[in-house]
Amino acid sequence: MELLKNHRSIRGYLKTEIGNDVLNEILECGIRASNTGNMQLCSVIVTEDPAKKKLLSPYHFNQPMVVNAPVLLTVCLDVNRFYKWCSVNNTRADFQNLLWLLNGCVDATVFAQNICIAAENRGLGICYLGTTLYNAPEIAEVLKLPAGVVPITALTIGYPESVPELTDRLPFEAVVHYEEYSDFSDSRIRALYKDKENLESSKRFVAENGKENLAQVYTEVRYKKEDSDFFSKKLIEFLTVQGFRLE
Repeated sequence: MELLKNHRSIRGYLKTEIGNDVLNEILECGIRASNTGNMQLCSVIVTEDPAKKKLLSPYHFNQPMVVNAPVLLTVCLDVNRFYKWCSVNNTRADFQNLLWLLNGCVDATVFAQNICIAAENRGLGICYLGTTLYNAPEIAEVLKLPAGVVPITALTIGYPESVPELTDRLPFEAVVHYEEYSDFSDSRIRALYKDKENLESSKRFVAENGKENLAQVYTEVRYKKEDSDFFSKKLIEFLTVQGFRLE
């Protein structure tokens, strides 16, 4: 419980290598994760070669941790392996629709989180890379991903150079609903986000970006609609190339 409640994203790593026995144990914990129908619609690409990490770095917006972490893991939705198993057993699978795309995303995400918990349990630090979906086509090309395999997220893993302060989270009552969803009034929203907005870091973001409030920083600077539309269109085109039907 303490491990989970004290999670930090680690972006600075020591040069200490992760032993194969430790890494394999962590990956095995991912393999043991819950998944859809025990089909395990996911795979992971382990990148330790500095040259390969350098190739991937631009597609993660050149974040230094991509090349500095001893291990980069790219976690993928994977229906390719299951399709081929069906093929050699004289049956036909058709899981390349929206439902199975989402099932594979769930499998990949649970797999990744198991890896994170296992890594932190061994004293390692991790950081999710949300940039993976932004540049999935380019990442897939570098990693030679076949049709039916889509990069969903990536993780940097290594021994922490330093441990940052805990990041803020919304209060319990903002996230947890009992029996039915309890929708939010304007006044309740303001109360639930008040502490987040009053953090010194939040006030600094607002001032640095010349905005009126933190919500505007999120929607007008960090996650702009035009950027979201661009990457969404790019991802839809890639998913189509990979054989998925989104209707």
